[in-house]
Amino acid sequence: MTTTEPGKQLLHLVFGGELEHVDGLTFRDLEDLDIVGIYPNYASAYAVWKQKAQQSVDNAHMRYFIVHMHRLLDPETEGK
Repeated sequence: MTTTEPGKQLLHLVFGGELEHVDGLTFRDLEDLDIVGIYPNYASAYAVWKQKAQQSVDNAHMRYFIVHMHRLLDPETEGK
């Protein structure tokens, strides 16, 4: 397991949108995506993701996601 430097930013993107099908990953309208924000760690991204997911619980097609941007920027980083 790779250890990370203390205080190193492990960026996470939170976004969501309506899916065409409940069991799919294709968005109905890319222009209407909700780009919530970028967060410096998983814990803060998770807190915002949870809040946004709970706000949209009545819409079965609405989904929010957390993208581990640090893994895209530096694939060698595990950041667990």
